[in-house]
Amino acid sequence: MAEQEEEEEEEEEEEEVEGGSAGSRWIACSECLERRIQSDFSEDLIFRHGVSDSALPFGCAAVVEVCRFDEVAAQFLLVVLSNQEDALSDARYSLCDSTVDPLSGNERMPSSKTSHHQDGINIGVLDDDHIHSSDWKSRLMSGIKDISSLQRLITALSPGVHVGSGSYSTLQELVSNYLSGSTEDHVMSSINLLLERETSGSYDVDFFSSIGLPFFMEKDVPRGVRHPNVAPVLGMLRTSSCAYLLQPKAPYTLETVLNYSPRALQSDWHIRFLIYQLLSALSYIHSLGFAHGNICPSSIMLTDSLWSWLNLCDGKDCTLGSKEDSIPSRVCFCMKNCPCQAIYADLKLSSPIDWGCDFKRWWMGELSNYEYLLILNKLAGRSCGDHTFHTVMPWVIDFSVKPDEDSDVGWRDLQKSKWRLAKGDEQLDFTYSTSEVPHHVSDECLSELAVCSYKARRLPLSILRSAVRSVYEPNEYPSNMQRLYQWTPDECIPEFYCDPRIFYSIHPGMSDLRVPSWAKSPEDFILLHRAALESDRVSRQIHHWIDITFGYKLFGEASIAAKNVMLPTADPMMPKSIGRRQLFTRPHPVRQCSWKKSHHNLKEQKMSHLAPEKGNHMGLNENVNATISPEEDCLLPETCFLQALEASVSFSADAYVLSPIYNISEKLMEESFIRRPSDENVPRRVDVESHCLTSRNVDLSCLLESFGAGDNGFIGFQDLLCLKQQLSDSTVLSEHVARDMFSVGCILAELYLKRALFDSVSLSIYLEKDILPGVIWELPAHVRILVESCILKDWRRRPSAKSILESQYFPPTVRSVYHFVAPLQTLSKSVSRLQYASKIAKEGAFKAMGPFAAEMCAPYCLSLISNSLSDAESEASLSLLTEFVGCLKLPAIKSLILPTIQKILQLAGSLHLKISLLQDSFVRKVWKDLGKQVYLEKLHPLVISNLCNYPNRVTASAASVLLIGSSEELGLPVTIHQTILPLIHCFGRGLSVDGIDALVRIGGLLGEDFITRHLLPLLRNVVLSCLDASSVNKSEQIQSWNSLVLIDCFTTLDGLVKLLQKDMILKELIMDHFCLHIKVLGRTNLDLSVFQVVATTLVNVCQRIGPESTTAHVLPQLKGLFDELAFSQEAVGSSSSRRNSSSSVAKLDREIFIESRLDLVLLLYPSFASLIGIERLRQSCATWFLLEQFLERSHSWKWGLTEEASRSDSVENTNRQRGTFSATSSIDYNPAKLLLNGVGWSIPQSQGARGGKSLMYYKHLHDQRATTEKDKVNSGLDRHHPWFWFPKTAASWDVVDYLGRAGSLKDDPWRIKASILCSTRAHPGVLRSLAASHDECTVFTGGVGPAFKGTVQKWELPRMNCVYAYYGHDEVVNDIAILSMSERIASCDGTIHVWSSLSGKLITAFAESSTITSQHSSTLLPFKVNADPPTHVPPTNSSGGIYSNAFSGSMYTCMHHLDSDDKLVAGMGSGCIRFIDLAEGRKLHLWRTDTAEHYLSSIVSAICSCGSSELQAERSPCAPHWLAAGLSSGHCRLLDSRSGEIVAVWRAHDGYITRLASPEDHMLVSSSLDRTLRIWDLRRDLSSQSNIFTGHSDGISSFAMWGQNIISISKNKIGLSSFSRSTSDRGQQHIAPQRLYSADRGARNLSVLTTISILPFSRLFLVGTEEGHLKVCC
Repeated sequence: MAEQEEEEEEEEEEEEVEGGSAGSRWIACSECLERRIQSDFSEDLIFRHGVSDSALPFGCAAVVEVCRFDEVAAQFLLVVLSNQEDALSDARYSLCDSTVDPLSGNERMPSSKTSHHQDGINIGVLDDDHIHSSDWKSRLMSGIKDISSLQRLITALSPGVHVGSGSYSTLQELVSNYLSGSTEDHVMSSINLLLERETSGSYDVDFFSSIGLPFFMEKDVPRGVRHPNVAPVLGMLRTSSCAYLLQPKAPYTLETVLNYSPRALQSDWHIRFLIYQLLSALSYIHSLGFAHGNICPSSIMLTDSLWSWLNLCDGKDCTLGSKEDSIPSRVCFCMKNCPCQAIYADLKLSSPIDWGCDFKRWWMGELSNYEYLLILNKLAGRSCGDHTFHTVMPWVIDFSVKPDEDSDVGWRDLQKSKWRLAKGDEQLDFTYSTSEVPHHVSDECLSELAVCSYKARRLPLSILRSAVRSVYEPNEYPSNMQRLYQWTPDECIPEFYCDPRIFYSIHPGMSDLRVPSWAKSPEDFILLHRAALESDRVSRQIHHWIDITFGYKLFGEASIAAKNVMLPTADPMMPKSIGRRQLFTRPHPVRQCSWKKSHHNLKEQKMSHLAPEKGNHMGLNENVNATISPEEDCLLPETCFLQALEASVSFSADAYVLSPIYNISEKLMEESFIRRPSDENVPRRVDVESHCLTSRNVDLSCLLESFGAGDNGFIGFQDLLCLKQQLSDSTVLSEHVARDMFSVGCILAELYLKRALFDSVSLSIYLEKDILPGVIWELPAHVRILVESCILKDWRRRPSAKSILESQYFPPTVRSVYHFVAPLQTLSKSVSRLQYASKIAKEGAFKAMGPFAAEMCAPYCLSLISNSLSDAESEASLSLLTEFVGCLKLPAIKSLILPTIQKILQLAGSLHLKISLLQDSFVRKVWKDLGKQVYLEKLHPLVISNLCNYPNRVTASAASVLLIGSSEELGLPVTIHQTILPLIHCFGRGLSVDGIDALVRIGGLLGEDFITRHLLPLLRNVVLSCLDASSVNKSEQIQSWNSLVLIDCFTTLDGLVKLLQKDMILKELIMDHFCLHIKVLGRTNLDLSVFQVVATTLVNVCQRIGPESTTAHVLPQLKGLFDELAFSQEAVGSSSSRRNSSSSVAKLDREIFIESRLDLVLLLYPSFASLIGIERLRQSCATWFLLEQFLERSHSWKWGLTEEASRSDSVENTNRQRGTFSATSSIDYNPAKLLLNGVGWSIPQSQGARGGKSLMYYKHLHDQRATTEKDKVNSGLDRHHPWFWFPKTAASWDVVDYLGRAGSLKDDPWRIKASILCSTRAHPGVLRSLAASHDECTVFTGGVGPAFKGTVQKWELPRMNCVYAYYGHDEVVNDIAILSMSERIASCDGTIHVWSSLSGKLITAFAESSTITSQHSSTLLPFKVNADPPTHVPPTNSSGGIYSNAFSGSMYTCMHHLDSDDKLVAGMGSGCIRFIDLAEGRKLHLWRTDTAEHYLSSIVSAICSCGSSELQAERSPCAPHWLAAGLSSGHCRLLDSRSGEIVAVWRAHDGYITRLASPEDHMLVSSSLDRTLRIWDLRRDLSSQSNIFTGHSDGISSFAMWGQNIISISKNKIGLSSFSRSTSDRGQQHIAPQRLYSADRGARNLSVLTTISILPFSRLFLVGTEEGHLKVCC
């Protein structure tokens, strides 16, 4: 009987689902909506949440997920239109006034409104009589009365839409086609055919025509494609009860981006690009004869790449009546007795939200606290359906006692956040003071974890496992309300104020949530809890909670005082769909009146049926009276009323942005479009397969011509006049279109102002008095002209979308990027889009549009390069990456292209694209265009990573070949520190055979001397260290790693032995040192696999040196091992365990695997017998009889039976052993850091020297000039051999040191040796400046030359010889800059010379007039000299040094190169800064850094720029795009590099500032002659910082930086410091200066050091001296 009753109830509910009036607009609560959708499709369709336009959870659209096997579920929007008849006869669903974004659920502000309707939504079941008695529906109908009208409308704008019956399988198919790119792949295929110059269909022409390409615009072209900026509709699906629209769900809307991440639109160019997309879509829609009617930020959907879709059919509009009518709208529920009828019956909320009106009602007591908080949540973007950003409510009581307004006990302090109450002020203060990013709150005020824990008793277990804990444990959830309140630092949710069902558990193992003892039941608790929220006590304090959660205490000083500073959650430049929105910037007013008595009391009969029918649950028969006070009590004294009223009006006016308006209020038209499309002129849905091919007079050249771009978008005064005239000449022809253009003007203004242009008040003033809002004057002039044209009161004078698209507001780069990117936004396969991008790039599209436009295109192209690419996609991707590397500027390549390449190289597996990137051709292009430093810093470590951790064999082979081929050109120091040592570091971590092969082949390529001086000592030290570690009781994991390292070492040794001569093998491996092989074999505590490999490699060594040398040098050392094995107990007792004869003898014919240490006899004795002869072996080994007896008994071996035993290839055998043993090792555990970190090869991945040109240094080296004098420290070496001065790598090892270090060099300072490796006399006088190239093989020195004139010399480090010198200076050269990859050098002696680093010829010289001291605005054109001989600039009156007091004010004192802009910034003796454009060879603007008179001006002694070249959207004192200038007075000035405005001035030192550097975006390092080194955090108060480095006894003349390490020079000493170390209590650190010594610890350096430069990848540094010496040190 019970089952029958349940079936009847289900049938009744289904009837309710299918029931309702034929004319009703179907809107339901989320629960009913979910039930209906799953009933029409399938329960497998995952319902995420409903989408609503009001503060209540009612709507007719939902976000759903369609599962596709093992793939991640994709989210889509499913819009319920209504029953079939009405849905398909109401075109308003497509082009109508809509108030909500269908994707985010955020409210769209009303498009036409001057007054707000005060009536709310009446909750109940909508009846037929009410529907037909109202005439609002008839006024909203568009006039299309048949089922085909809406279909024609949708198919016109989205031709690929599927129209038909709906089922879950159909839904899955549509989703699958969309995700796989099949929906519009025919369009991209047609475009690719055009690029291949083959006959194509007309889809390419239709598409390019739709986006406005002039060469493709033809009349009467069938529009068979979707415009790329119109949101796609995938399907119109009919079910038995409803019709649905299926749309993709975009991750963002323009509204969410403006609210949560306004800086995502990074620049003015990005804003113009977005507006261009919007206007292009509108121009296309208008050309079809339609108007949108409700354009607002929430109707502009944005993809991950911020490509826009204009949404046309959202299908939800809770305001079911006209906004001018006073007819209250009602909600139709799809099932009887819906719980929402009782939950929301007492609410009077209007839709759409008008915050100003709602605030007034709340302030006057006409709206409850609960309703007002729901409105604020909606404005902030929160919704009840989204657990990640759920509606939040305050806890108002602590549940310890029953709430009583007359008592202070049990009430929560609303002036403090719940986080603060839970954590305590002391903990928050500690967090704020000790955090790297100061903050009090580390999470949202309501986290997903808290929401799911609150609702645990009603949520499915799958959600609890994903959001709370993967292992479901019901007892871990709080069991009662008081415990729940104490457990969470988060705020409350609305369900605890309205829905008693939240207390009842649906899970058998979880008990109901218990209410406090003072409540009789959950229903009773809800009444009392809601009454507490509406109490006068809470009403007097609720504004404090609003300030903390939504108001001015979210940011700024107020948040610090309230201990409410939140941790930044993400990069502000990245778009966000949810986040913290500050609704108010002023304190929220106190509520004036208490809540008036009305019908808001929760009715007992409506609450009673919500409780499940469980025993022992009390009803509401004994309900406590929750009626709010009937009087309209004023909460403020009567004398303060007027003051409070004035404050509330001012507050409401200040928050006008909460009620923006984007459309003029007009009487609703009878038709929603310009003209009703007829069957003849509406584009019909075209069958893809039957679409015929047509011949067009267009080709690829027409397409490429549209990509041309030349200017930068600057608009001058004459351009403004032309723009204004151009806009006035073109007007719209329809009022509907004019309304769209008004909306465009409002959106354009908001994008620049970051706030709305109009609200209801300002719009009324404009319409009545023709007075525009004052904020419009904050717009740039060209934007203001455009906005004013779009919002003209006379709609006939407003410009059309097409005329704006053709105006000068959009620079050519915007059009070029749009035309290139638009085809990439089709719903086609990634391979088709990649092929399009690569083909058109090969044809010269990027070169035609220029570097900037190509940079803007890059994100759209790079997003197509995914993890799994086919061969065709890989080929297209490689071509695309190559084109970008050759076209983009260096900063763009670093920020966009290199991360993509790094991501590919980090992928596991053998990818065709990865292998292509590892080819020599691509790497050499990177070297040529970016420099070797960028390669070594960003890519080289990833190449090595493809050789370890058991990599894919194919990619490992490609990486090995690359390392081998690049080793010689990189140079010996770089190869050792960046290739050899990292590969040795991989020993024991699954280093592949190709990795060991790379080590061996690099040794063979660089020669025998390299092997003996570097490789063999390194391997010897590793072996000895492993043996030392194995002798100590270590964990099994460490012993396993030791064994693997030994196997890799001896495998490498075995390969290197084949490359060495016999005498060298004897000297390095046997004679001069004890034999490593025999030392390892003598150990008894190693793994058998180690013995196997070592014994095999020892035999190979002996075979290499021959029998005579083996007998003379190896057998004497091996005698002890044979004696030990002969007398071992195992050997003596082996007769009892005789092994199978045939099996043992067979081992001699193939690889032998030992089963015990004694089996070493089988590996060694027969082999040596075969090599040197049995008689000679017996003479050398006294225990030969015992050994042969053991072999005969255990292995059936006897001399004469098998004189020769074949062996497998030693390397292959050894690799098998490594493979079988590797299973016991741990990849994650890496003790190699303990072994090798002290060697010094690990490099910081974000730092390095700048400048340079890549050259080969083993060929065509010139002799040093006769005028220079050499003084070699390593005089005994062959000076004709490259890198003769470089010491043995192992000599720099300190075993005790490196065994104690586990971190990288970023974490630990560089432990320099202060050793001079090589010294040469570079200049006859002082050596003032140094500049090392990026490849670290070339260095330029500047100083005094012959005849005491300035000279710059180019030195080749491999042989330490001078290639040539530049003699064009008259005074001492005080600064040198290598101009990136342009093969140019800039040198300064008071004038600046730019010359070629290849030929030494002068290119351009720059000098200042002597009148510059009095006329700072003057600009002198530089003179150019292109003659072959060096040209001398006229002499100046400089004394020749930067420390001279007589330095002329018109002379350049220092300079700094801006890589991103290819500009030179020069400091001057007058305190000014001159900008020089190197590309055009001319001087630019001049800035003055000192406001004093000239005779008191300070010299600009040092200058630097931001460490990052990233542009920021807004300038602030801590913005990273700045210039820092150090002055001779000790002051430092921070200037905005874009405007010249002085951002900060402070006294940095007490003396002359000698050097500035910026290692990070917000950090500055300075040195001075006052003997101190200081570090400044530009984000903090500069006047109060005291991070000082002291210790030098003389002034610091210069310093160099690498990572966090600083090497400073003072007189004849150097000092090492690191800004990562903590300072003392006084903010000081001590530097321990030390003198430089010769390599053999001989005489100390007594010369005064003048300059220093670091070679980071070689682990060396260079210094210059006053005597003119250039010294290479380590």
